[in-house]
Amino acid sequence: MEDHKIIEMYLQRDENAVIQTEQKYTKYCRTIAVHIQHNPEDADETLNDTWLAAWNSIPPHIPQCLKTFLGRLTRNISLNRVRSENTLKRGSAEMRVVFDEINEWLISSQDIEEEVSEQELANEIDLFLDSISDTERNVFVRRYWYMQSIVEIAEAHNFSESKVKSMLFRIRKKLFMRLKKENYL
Repeated sequence: MEDHKIIEMYLQRDENAVIQTEQKYTKYCRTIAVHIQHNPEDADETLNDTWLAAWNSIPPHIPQCLKTFLGRLTRNISLNRVRSENTLKRGSAEMRVVFDEINEWLISSQDIEEEVSEQELANEIDLFLDSISDTERNVFVRRYWYMQSIVEIAEAHNFSESKVKSMLFRIRKKLFMRLKKENYL
């Protein structure tokens, strides 16, 4: 079923919208949840929470792209579960590494939330991602959105691990410079 029809079902409060969403996007959303949580059982619970969040969010929100909307819900719910279960301290090494990679420029002398809205920052990052090559964007998104390991990214692109690491370093540096230039840091 096409996304606009599914969204229309949500708007009409037709419970079949959830069924259609589940049939179409379970694999996609489950992949996101498993990469972040590293636990298939937790990922299944996250999917149930994602479908409920979609039901509760549409309306009033009407997503332009249902797949992206569901991916974002899944990612946020997964990250919240990881944080609430305190797995950053007792496990989830890959997630700690990802946060460590970007932590150096996320910490600022000013509180970013006081200076700029989340949406403005997200828009600036989107503009940055539009300015880099498709390969760089794909590597960056795999790492920092889907929380994939260096090994997984290297295999997906037929790159060496060192190439992926250096590419990510250069991309982070470019992003840092752009955010600094635009007074986000």
